[in-house]
Amino acid sequence: MTIEEYILNHIDEEPAYLAAINRNTWVRQMNPRMCSGHLQGRVLSMIARMIQPQQILEVGTFTGYSALCFAEALPENGCVDTIEMDDELEDFIRDNFRNSPYENKINLYIGDALAIIPSLEKMYDLVFLDAEKSQYTRYYDAVFPKVKNGGYILADNTIWDGKVTQNVLSNDLKTREIIRFNDLIKADSRVEKVILPLRDGLTIIRKK
Repeated sequence: MTIEEYILNHIDEEPAYLAAINRNTWVRQMNPRMCSGHLQGRVLSMIARMIQPQQILEVGTFTGYSALCFAEALPENGCVDTIEMDDELEDFIRDNFRNSPYENKINLYIGDALAIIPSLEKMYDLVFLDAEKSQYTRYYDAVFPKVKNGGYILADNTIWDGKVTQNVLSNDLKTREIIRFNDLIKADSRVEKVILPLRDGLTIIRKK
């Protein structure tokens, strides 16, 4: 038994509707590893329950798994706004939301997050960055004014399969951007930050 298998055997079970999304993602989608999955999904839900947010923004929906993990932790009047660039995923995402108990808590936006974020006329308690890695610093700059003081930003994939510790090829733009993002967060005195070695790295950022 691996450590991850042991952990999965000792945490809350994956809800059936999330297990179905995970399974269908692996069957029907390219790059299914992008789906948060059981362990990370339970961590995201737990973090949200600890923060107790009213408003959550997610940049990068993929197939909707993580949005639903956040939605289950919201109070009755809470809301998740989630943005996905790939319009070919829209029907799949909406079906997944429809087959969950939380469809009414989620607003799905299809399009370029950098164009959509400025149009969202609300402030957020929690933001989750999990979209195009080559745009991470731009996403951070875009969402930061939308985060309440004392609010949180979570950034996924910040260890990037360990490539952040290796010599990086000049044409490896995604790895270079993740390193740039990590350095930016480290130097940003407006926030407190920590990186968890969960899956591919999860950075927790708190706006002072």
